[in-house]
Formats: sequence, structure tokens, C-alpha cells
Amino acid sequence: MKHKILVTGASGAFGSLACIQLVENGHQVVGTMRSVSGKNERIADELKNCGVDLVEMDVTSEDSVIEGVNSAIDVMGGLDTVFNNAGIGANGILECFTANDIQKMFDVNVFGVQRVMRAVLPYLRQQGKGTIIHTSSCIGRVTTPFLASYSASKYALESLAEGYRAELSGFGIESCIVEPGGFPTGFMGGMITPSDAERLTQYGEMANLPEASLNGYVAYVESIPEQRPERVAEAVVNLVNIPFGEKPFRTVVDFSGLKQPIENYNEVLSETTKAIYTANGVENLLTLNRG
Repeated sequence: MKHKILVTGASGAFGSLACIQLVENGHQVVGTMRSVSGKNERIADELKNCGVDLVEMDVTSEDSVIEGVNSAIDVMGGLDTVFNNAGIGANGILECFTANDIQKMFDVNVFGVQRVMRAVLPYLRQQGKGTIIHTSSCIGRVTTPFLASYSASKYALESLAEGYRAELSGFGIESCIVEPGGFPTGFMGGMITPSDAERLTQYGEMANLPEASLNGYVAYVESIPEQRPERVAEAVVNLVNIPFGEKPFRTVVDFSGLKQPIENYNEVLSETTKAIYTANGVENLLTLNRG
């Protein structure tokens, strides 16, 4: 079945590769990025040459999101799948991030998702069917040193996805989360770092650990042949191709040793969620209306 798919964050590795693979699988795709010129010109041209339609959209601007979503629907003549993929990272000592530093990241990773959801959902609810896929992380509910602010944004995203899953099930809109591990992409090099340099000096030698830790981790994942962003794109394509109503809620993509423990965590959380919903008499919200 051919899907009409909107992909945010199409200039990044996961987004661009997903766009290309989805088109190769026969789907119609509109990818979004803040600008198709400047630093994005090369990848924008590559995507267009592969048959991906592009729309300029800034997820930190409500007007831009509304205009971008409407343009995507016009281009494709409809919409049935949304891949919420736009995101930025952060690495550094938590105290040294100002509130504005963290707000900048949340504006993309959390509020950006909410803007997109509010723009697409009236259309999807009216047609009574749709699929939402979110890019989270293996550290979306597990916190590691120096990445806590980034994890906080993904904790929030996971919570939004859980809420939407329940509240949209009766409208025939299914929800999925992809949880990648760390992959050697430009994402690692584009992370926000703390802006409070004076506070950073108070941490002494520890101030150097975030960068050293990240560099060591990047070298580690680069040494794993399967730990490549193409695997994440393949997981997204597989989710899209799974029949409506049969998709797993969470999909872990990792070859560095995180997959099994995170899947164990997900299994326990799933059972806990079912028990809580049942205790509150709303277990029916975990069942998708398939029309």
C-alpha cells in the first residue's frame, strides 16, 4: 500500500535516509527542513533527485508548521503518516546549561512535536485513520551523565507519545516510537553545549569529561559495522509497511549492546501501563479503532 508521508527533520541522517528509503519502497514523501539552501542545499538536491518533495518548515514556529503541513497535504493530495523526526541534542554538565539553553532544545524536541501534532491531527481525525511515528532514543527513559538535558527532552516526548496513543486510539490513529541508540552522524557534532562558561570552571577537571566522553562514544559506535543510520531508516520503513493496527508501539534500533536491556525495560513498562489503565477503567484506550 502506498502511503503519503510527512517527514520532519529531513536534512539530518535519519530523516534523509528515511525519506530516500520510503520513496524507494513506493511511498510518496514530503520532507521538511528549515531551509533548502545554504548548508542544506546538497542534501536537499539529493533528496529531490531521489523523488522526495521538500517543504521549508521550522518546527519552532507555529505559523511555519501550519503552512508547511498544509503545503505537504497539497503536494501529496492527502496525508496518512507522519514521521516526527526533527530534533537536536545537548551534551555537557547539567548545572552549566542555562534555562534558555535547555529551552532551545525543548523548543525543537518537545514543543516542535506538539506544534506538528496540532497541525496534522485535525486532518487525520477527520479522515478517521493515520499513523504517527516519533524518533525518541535509547536514553529516552534512561539518563546517562552529561546527556541528562537531552534525555529530559526525550522523556517528555515519550510521555506525549504515550498520551497521544491513548487519546487518539478511538479516532483510528496509531502511534509508534523508534528508539535508536547512538549512531555516528552529524547529530553528535551538532549538540548544544552549556553557555555558562564561568560556572563550568567550578567543576575543575570534570569540565573536560563531557567532550571526552562523547568523543570516546562516537569512536566506539563507529567501530561497530552495523551501527549505521541506515538501520534506523530501515526500521522506519518496516514500521510503515507493517499493516495498520499491527505495528509495535516501541521499536529499539541498536547494535551496541543497548537493545536487549531497553527492550526488557519496554516490556515491563508495557505491562505496568496496561495494569494502570485497567485499574483506572480506561484499558479500552489501548485498543486502536481500526474502522
